[in-house]
Amino acid sequence: MNALAATNRNFRQAARILGLDSKIEKSLLIPFREIKVECTIPKDDGTLVSYIGFRVQHDNARGPMKGGIRYHHEVELDEVNALAQLMTWKTAVANIPYGGAKGGIGCTPKDLSLSELERLTRVFTQKIHDLIGINTDVPAPDMGTNAQTMAWILDEYSKFHGHSPAIVTGKPIDLGGSLGREAATGRGAVYATEALLAEYGMNIKDLTFAIQGFGNVGAWAGKIIHERGGKVIAVSDITGAIKNPNGLDIPALLSHREKTGKLTDFAGGDVMNSDELLTHECDVLIPCALGGVLNRENADHVKAKFIIEAANHPTDPDADEILSKKGVVILPDIYANAGGVTVSYFEWVQNIQGFMWDEEKVNAELKKYMTRAFHNLKSMCHSHNCNLRMGAFTLGVNRVARATQLRGWEA
Repeated sequence: MNALAATNRNFRQAARILGLDSKIEKSLLIPFREIKVECTIPKDDGTLVSYIGFRVQHDNARGPMKGGIRYHHEVELDEVNALAQLMTWKTAVANIPYGGAKGGIGCTPKDLSLSELERLTRVFTQKIHDLIGINTDVPAPDMGTNAQTMAWILDEYSKFHGHSPAIVTGKPIDLGGSLGREAATGRGAVYATEALLAEYGMNIKDLTFAIQGFGNVGAWAGKIIHERGGKVIAVSDITGAIKNPNGLDIPALLSHREKTGKLTDFAGGDVMNSDELLTHECDVLIPCALGGVLNRENADHVKAKFIIEAANHPTDPDADEILSKKGVVILPDIYANAGGVTVSYFEWVQNIQGFMWDEEKVNAELKKYMTRAFHNLKSMCHSHNCNLRMGAFTLGVNRVARATQLRGWEA
């Protein structure tokens, strides 16, 4: 099942549990606006090449729309639509005053030079600049994009609208980015894990962890878990996978990867098959890469007791059912990876106020938001006698539905 079908299914189930009127259910499902643009740029060798860019603005009942821009060869409208919708529910679960959006360009970033990426980003911004805005739609980095991409968007947008640091989040610190933003999704996932484990009387330092997708999110989560005394026993990225039953030395592994560009050949661990990471023996599995990695083929072989969805939509509905029957506790993506958008909100607030926070304050506020959201989610589970995923969806959908009704939009 693709991401859009799975997201719609979860939404409809939440709408049923909440007893939503069919009119409001329909209006919440249909995106506010879908944008598709052609981005033609000269390559470094002078040849012209065209890419298709998308921006889906899903809902703005609770505030400006918010969501990342990804550069990936598989970017297409259905996926962007699903991720925009997920952002609507995620911002509502975190209780920050945003709606959801998502964007992307169908390209392979590693095949483009830095100057080609810059030209592509600037052309994309030129095509959508009048449809985004500080109080309308605020982009952020996602897969294949980073702080530098946001710097180019900020610069291009400011040519049309004047200096506007709040137009994007996840910017370089020197251009108004927030301290703590780079680590935010990984750190937020750790705060979410702590809140969940506390319910079971457990602690990170007593457990073993496997992290699939050791990019920005996975590396930060691994680093913070390691600092808290947890044992990260297996990690993988696109270069391969590595394990050590006694726990990997995460700082040493990160420094090895920085030097060599890969995880393998690390003296402190053994190479393993990347496909086996998801079914590796561990207490807590943290998928941090692409969607749909847990499916009907491998779900039955998962040995973890807890799954923390730091990626978007890593568990497809078939796997969800299988894992639930096995008693595996899944902390859903629309809560578990909300740390990034929460600190993006802090960055936006700082830019609007023109007053920057220190990192200690950013992290303390993030912990407060993540912990409070977990308790709100749990209370929906108790009220509606549902699992954590439906607890998160009913919490998010209910908040957006209330805002829509209060505005008088549902008629």
